Amino acid sequence: MVMPKPIPRAFFNRPTLTVARALVGKYLVREHRNGFMAGKIIEVEAYIGSNDQACHASKGRTARTDVMFGPAGVAYVYLIYGMYHCLNVVTEREEFPAAILIRAVEVDGELIDGPGRLCRALKVDRSLHRLDLTIGRGLWFEDRGVEVPRGRVGRFPRIGVEYAGEWAKKLWRFRLRLSK
Repeated sequence: MVMPKPIPRAFFNRPTLTVARALVGKYLVREHRNGFMAGKIIEVEAYIGSNDQACHASKGRTARTDVMFGPAGVAYVYLIYGMYHCLNVVTEREEFPAAILIRAVEVDGELIDGPGRLCRALKVDRSLHRLDLTIGRGLWFEDRGVEVPRGRVGRFPRIGVEYAGEWAKKLWRFRLRLSK
């Protein structure tokens, strides 16, 4: 068995937009009973601080958002529409609520697009909420040494947060431009 090499906490304890861009091209690894599944990260979306009207923490610190105020590199998993899980990784310093939603990965050449589909495919659910993603057990991120050139990552408005007004238009969604 190959020992996991998770990305360390210091990687996540930086400005959220820096981390978001840097996550594109890294790998999300899921360990479960049947072995491992790894997906190259294709798309992520950043949520930064209580002023960000699209960020869950814009309503303050609640039982749901408490994890976002904790240490970087921890999983924030929540349920939307009562049926789809979404995986986020907490970023920045403690007491500053910020996180990055993992929106799409590529597994064995197949694009798994959408945070709900991604969680279903990798068997990510609320049991992984608050998991330390820097220890290499259950779920973690890996840097497999592939540099993604700057021009290969596009910046786009966030999806599904129209209610946030001007905040919805922030170019805080990063997506790998797939080569044809």
